[in-house]
Parts: sequence; structure tokens; C-alpha cells
Amino acid sequence: MKNEGSHISSYTSHAVVLIALLALTAISVAATEWHFGAFTVGVALLIASIKVATVIINFMHVKHESLFIKAMVSGVFVLFAAVIVITFIDYYLR
Repeated sequence: MKNEGSHISSYTSHAVVLIALLALTAISVAATEWHFGAFTVGVALLIASIKVATVIINFMHVKHESLFIKAMVSGVFVLFAAVIVITFIDYYLR
């Protein structure tokens, strides 16, 4: 692989990720007070997916990997979204 070297993250990038994750956590806590009806679980899953993507990109160093690895990780997210959508459609049509 071409990316065999070490990737050193700066303290500022870690601080930005920390602030972003704390803000998303505050948004998810605040979202429990709002009533989205049938979309409540979807909103919670969307916020959680954004937090997971932030952690994967920054702390698992996917942003430094090859295009193939990025495509595989993106494929997992697409598959996860498809399973969730199919589950919601099945639940809605029962």
C-alpha cells in the first residue's frame, strides 16, 4: 500500500473533532425533546451516523487511505442505510 507511513494528527484537529462530537451529542439530546412523529428514530439514526462517520474518518484515519478503502467504507454506510430503509418500509406496511 502506498500509505504505509504514519499519520500524525494535530491537537487542533482532535479538538475540532471533540467539539463537533460534543455538539452532535447536544443536538441528539435536544432532539429527544422535539416530537418528529414517525421520523423520531430516523433523526436519531441520522445524528448517530454523522457521529460515526466523524469518528471513522478522523480516528481510524480513513481520510489517509486509498480510494478503494474509502469506497469500501462508503459501501458499508450505503448498505446500512438500505437495511434501515427496508426495515422502516416493512414496519410501515404491516
